Amino acid sequence: MRAAILAAVECEDLVIESGSPGHYVIRAVSHAFVDLNRVKQQQLVYGAIAGLMKGDDAPVHAIDRLECIKP
Repeated sequence: MRAAILAAVECEDLVIESGSPGHYVIRAVSHAFVDLNRVKQQQLVYGAIAGLMKGDDAPVHAIDRLECIKP
């Protein structure tokens, strides 16, 4: 998941924590978020991991919290 996010969004800091199986918390700090509203910021991150959330055997079931932070 880390590689997928970093390939799509240049992050100054990226923290991914796992909770229950398949559930994650993501905290991303990026200049890419500066001119975007919160929805667009989150769409960047979700778009990067969409492939990891598809199908019955997807390794990512849910993102319990997604923080997109402007540096």
